[in-house]
Amino acid sequence: MRRKQAQILIVDDQEEILFSAKMILKKHFETIFTANNPKKIISILNENEINVVLLDMNYRIGFEDGREGIHWLKEIKELSPQTIVILMTAFGKIDTAVEGIKIGAFDYVLKPWNNEKLLEIIDKAVAESRKSSKKVIIEKPEKNYFVGTSLKIKQAYLMAEKVARTDANVLILGENGTGKYVFAEFIHLNSERKEQPFVHVDLGSLSDNLFESELFGYAKGAFTDAKTDTAGRFETALNGTIFLDEIGNIPLHLQSKLLHVLQTKTVTRLGESKARPLNVRIIAATNSDIKAEVKNKTFREDLLYRINTMEIHLPSLRERKDDIVPMAHFILNKIAEKYNQENWHFDDNVAPYLEKYPWKGNIRELENKIERALILADNNTITVNDLDILDFEDIQENDENPLSEMEKNAIEKALFKHNGNISKTAEELGLSRAALYRRIEKYDLKN
Repeated sequence: MRRKQAQILIVDDQEEILFSAKMILKKHFETIFTANNPKKIISILNENEINVVLLDMNYRIGFEDGREGIHWLKEIKELSPQTIVILMTAFGKIDTAVEGIKIGAFDYVLKPWNNEKLLEIIDKAVAESRKSSKKVIIEKPEKNYFVGTSLKIKQAYLMAEKVARTDANVLILGENGTGKYVFAEFIHLNSERKEQPFVHVDLGSLSDNLFESELFGYAKGAFTDAKTDTAGRFETALNGTIFLDEIGNIPLHLQSKLLHVLQTKTVTRLGESKARPLNVRIIAATNSDIKAEVKNKTFREDLLYRINTMEIHLPSLRERKDDIVPMAHFILNKIAEKYNQENWHFDDNVAPYLEKYPWKGNIRELENKIERALILADNNTITVNDLDILDFEDIQENDENPLSEMEKNAIEKALFKHNGNISKTAEELGLSRAALYRRIEKYDLKN
């Protein structure tokens, strides 16, 4: 049998574990390293291109809490982000291993392991290591998803792929505009429920008096306008996925009603007494600090436990600056296709402005500005002015900063074009008159 080209490091302080794992793996993979002390990890990673690390979670006698494993997992991901880490743990310590997955581990194996299961997990990890450095867009038959190359977003999508194969409830955390809807849809489309409905409920826009009828449905005559029997969103999502967006906005007095549905896996329409069985996968999302809300007693702790079997954080654009420009191109192509247009591109000087702009609205703001720019721009070329990303206060004061130099040149050209007319210059640059005056003062363009 031909061995696969891969370099695997096994880390455990028990020599029999190292020997046993090496004997199993060397039949299937080309190079196997072993280390009986986690302090050797750094030098081995520095000297070799390790694809997969099989990492035990406990090393000091008498300490079985797995914290050392978590520490070394973080060290590995910091030093070698492309290296895949699989955690080894005893049966009773699974909770810590799950915590490890949340911060970047690929998977975990239980000791004593099943040989076939161990080989299966490592085989998948090796395959993941080969594509992880290249993966920018995950392609599915029906949709393309921009992932990017930043470590945080790749970890989030890797967790999404893993949790999609289960029926675990998922809580997605992140600022407004970070793509929580798209992320929830990605989980659904990668699950065994993908052929069934994906139902989105924006709880933030749902008034208190519509909450029960909208989510749970109602019988004819249940209230004045109830003309027919009507299924609620939960029933509409039967056998599929329901995405409860902005779940942190549910008033406290309604949270108990939602909790009852999740606990009993049944739903009762308004005006009926019969509970209907419910087979639906729950994905929830919020931009609020949900744990602080629990502490402040504005969100029920038992409801939080029901919705966050797996908790995934989506990073803001500020946390993934290297992804902004390629994401902008991805969005531009998508919007151009929406409007049946071709051959659109950004002006050559746009990239540094895209990276410098604060993007407080995250991906949603980026999409909105690109769509607006495509509608307004001429000659299939989108400029900084079209994007309206000049008017913010985060540009450095350093005269040698290329952003400052480009902004100064853009203002000079516009002033010259309009013979010094402030109103027309400000309009072309997408600035307010006050903002333009500040920049004229800053770049000493008064003469």
